[in-house]
Amino acid sequence: MDESKCYEIRYKETTDNTDVTYQEFKNKVIEFAATSDNPYKEALQFFSLQKTKWYTEHEKPYPFTEKVLEELSKRYKLGIIANQSVGSAQRLADWGIGKYFDFVIASAEEGVEKPNPEIFRIALKRANCLPENSVMVGDRIDNDILPAKKLGIKTVWVKQSFAKYQPKSDVPNYTIQTLETISKVM
Repeated sequence: MDESKCYEIRYKETTDNTDVTYQEFKNKVIEFAATSDNPYKEALQFFSLQKTKWYTEHEKPYPFTEKVLEELSKRYKLGIIANQSVGSAQRLADWGIGKYFDFVIASAEEGVEKPNPEIFRIALKRANCLPENSVMVGDRIDNDILPAKKLGIKTVWVKQSFAKYQPKSDVPNYTIQTLETISKVM
């Protein structure tokens, strides 16, 4: 999902009526992304600012998303494991891409969130699939790649969004720069 507009609004609201500029805050988030699991939280603490709302209504699929999902769904059973609020499946349907997924595991609905391995076990059970026959595609080493790897699931690290600022990792089986290029490894 392209969350760039969500971040833009959040950073603006975070810095409104403060001595910190939007650009200073954004730069600090990027700096912390190289070392932190939660760069926004780290930047808030650094500048002593307050957390602001996340506007899910500004999330949207990347332009190439449907093409990629259509291609992958012809060869694989697809599912989502996400630390998301209630209604994730409906949001996917509203964007016209829900039809490509066999299941959606949202943390708010399951009562467990990544990186807890239990949420991955729930997905494996719903997919009726063994870990060694599964692939986790994710943009976070801590929440997506490491827990999946520990369960024996193959992994693809997508270095888009803040993941592009994280240091190189030898943990994933494959690393790609955008989801659009996933057919090169799968």
